[in-house]
Amino acid sequence: MQSQFSCHLVDGITGSGKTEVYLQAIEQILAKSQQVLVLVPEIGLTPQTLSRFEQRFNVPISLHHSGLNDKERLQTWLEAQRGTAAIVIGTRSAIFTPLHDLGLIIVDEEHDASFKQQDSFRYHARDIAILRARQLDIPIILGTATPSFESLQNALTGKYHYHQLRKRAGNASTAKITLIDVAQQQMEHGLSGTLKQAIKNTLARGEQALIFLNRRGYAPAINCQECHWVADCQRCNKPYTLHQGQGLLICHHCGSQKRIPPQCPSCGSVRIKPIGQGTEQLEEKISSLFPDYSTVRIDRDSTRKKGALAKLLTEVSNKEHQLLIGTQMLAKGHHFPDVTLVAVLDVDGALFSYDFRAAEHMAQLLVQVSGRAGRASKPGRVMVQSNFPEHPLLQDLVNNGYQHFAKQALIERQQALLPPFSFQALFRADANYPSYPEKFLRAMTEMPFEGCQFAGPVPAAMEKKAGKFRFHLILQAKSRKQLHQAVFKLIHQSANNEWQSKVRWSIDIDPVDLSW
Repeated sequence: MQSQFSCHLVDGITGSGKTEVYLQAIEQILAKSQQVLVLVPEIGLTPQTLSRFEQRFNVPISLHHSGLNDKERLQTWLEAQRGTAAIVIGTRSAIFTPLHDLGLIIVDEEHDASFKQQDSFRYHARDIAILRARQLDIPIILGTATPSFESLQNALTGKYHYHQLRKRAGNASTAKITLIDVAQQQMEHGLSGTLKQAIKNTLARGEQALIFLNRRGYAPAINCQECHWVADCQRCNKPYTLHQGQGLLICHHCGSQKRIPPQCPSCGSVRIKPIGQGTEQLEEKISSLFPDYSTVRIDRDSTRKKGALAKLLTEVSNKEHQLLIGTQMLAKGHHFPDVTLVAVLDVDGALFSYDFRAAEHMAQLLVQVSGRAGRASKPGRVMVQSNFPEHPLLQDLVNNGYQHFAKQALIERQQALLPPFSFQALFRADANYPSYPEKFLRAMTEMPFEGCQFAGPVPAAMEKKAGKFRFHLILQAKSRKQLHQAVFKLIHQSANNEWQSKVRWSIDIDPVDLSW
């Protein structure tokens, strides 16, 4: 590998040996007595990455993530600065670690939205990593099975060196995706008859099954069967999520909590029932359907305690549990040799979203979670339940793969002049009254800018959160230079905006999530 700046996109299907590529590149850097920085999207991936690196390299390795206390993070910081840490593995904030003699940066799962800091100091760790590599004149490797459209476009136009790995390591075969039309099936606890039979067959062979539902808690809402009252968070105008194990109703938006009411506050009825299904309820139902097998749930609630996630993953690897239930925490990078069936219970939300990136994120998540199946010599299967199995996006992804899907989507983005073929800044404003943020952002649109367009202001997808009313304004430009010029002018002029003192506002350059 060249020692000067070059950006390499390693686009390899899940299980194709991207980690081995990283290890061999790291070997060359360590031979020169230089340091390596490895970024991973989730805390959950750091123990796995650490053990792989420790097996391979007899050098000091330091960790940096939010699961560590201040003393542990300071220790990593000082070791990196002094040059005693040869390899630093961390989540997005690790990109700012001062390294004495950095020789290589690796960004694993570069497509992951977790690399984007959404509040306070907003930045994208992948983009900062590329900038840091350029400033230090060192190489950087971006690795993923599902490249972000921005990185893929840069690779296709020759801006990045493009490396493709199209075969799984060893004799492992790629898992086959099957779509299940839930409208044609009898459902029980959110599982179709076809899926239940597939789980039964998998367990009978002594293999493991992973059931994926990206909705934690027991149920997304509770309501009264008599008067149809719904327990809503008054600060957010959204239903409370039922967490049965804790005996609480928790708002996943503002964090407020309250006890489950014994009777309906509206009509006094005791017929209060949960609506919908979360991972907690799914775990309970799956355990009753397959009582002879051990079920484990891996989500943010079950892994709150320090070391809980590493413990659960070790138990899964040791085959102590046969049925895995989890959210997107389980979709990334984990290696489960005995998981041969992956079931995805709900993908329909992304097919009809206001966010133009929803389909991209859905495809990435589906391919990533599919990659957990059949990673050893046993063939894997992926079953996806949908009310819309004939939807062209799903059909393209299942029949033609992510590469074809991404290239078709890039053509659509180009025709619609959406990123990566244009550049965006998202202005967010919130206040105690809905008219204030709207008027503040409306005043910003009164000034025209060359090569720029405004969209909005419009209410945010979730208009009220924690008692604040929120509005959006998108500024889109044909070039990065025009966008920055317009943003600087708008910041300068905001001081004269009569509504400025009445709102809290922020700017997000290259937003990846419009739901806010």
